[in-house]
Amino acid sequence: MNECFAPELQEKIGYVFRDKSLLETALTHSSYANENKDDAVGCNERLEFLGDSILGMKIAKLIFMKYPDMPEGKMSKLRAELVCEKSLAEVAVRLELGKCLRLGRGEEKNGGRIRPSILADAVEALLAAVYIDGSADEAERLVTEIFMAKAESLRSGGTDHKTALQEMVQVKSGQTLRYNITGERGPDHMKSFFAEVRLNDKVIGSGSGPTKKEAEQNAAGNALSLRKDEREQQAYGAPCGNEPQE
Repeated sequence: MNECFAPELQEKIGYVFRDKSLLETALTHSSYANENKDDAVGCNERLEFLGDSILGMKIAKLIFMKYPDMPEGKMSKLRAELVCEKSLAEVAVRLELGKCLRLGRGEEKNGGRIRPSILADAVEALLAAVYIDGSADEAERLVTEIFMAKAESLRSGGTDHKTALQEMVQVKSGQTLRYNITGERGPDHMKSFFAEVRLNDKVIGSGSGPTKKEAEQNAAGNALSLRKDEREQQAYGAPCGNEPQE
């Protein structure tokens, strides 16, 4: 493996390997191992096997804890969408895993560095390597940081919350929406931005996300959710314990 890539990858995932051979194995495709049988590292297939199970378990926990009101059927659908080959390949592209892979000459010529199946397998192998070299907690942290924004997007069905909120408020004339980025936190590779949305200078929602755009979208989504709750309370009466006093 070209060692100059390893520090960049470890910085992106926020984890420094103690056993660098584990990272090397996670990034070694079987085509390379077959052409270099004297290489003691081996390929990433066994790590991929372990990583597949770890990913499924951690994603299930993430969904279960983050969305307490989501029914089982939707939980299963969301998990399947997050762990599918397309989703994992997208993660690999963000992490630039392709340029770190050790491939055989044939795979190299045939575009292995951008092949979705190879990239997806490498993500699973990398997760297993973090689990073994570090801990289950480190693996869970990595899964959360990588997949949380995607889970939120899939859960909302890709809805443009900002447009929906604009359409809701413009029914009444004289309404003005404005979004503000109120802060940011974390290292550059895992930055979180915080936003608020104001209606006529009154804060009506807030949210966060890995980009300013997603933070604003989540703030709009929060505002829509709060306004929905208000409408339901008006329709069905005050909640228990808040009955008007005579």
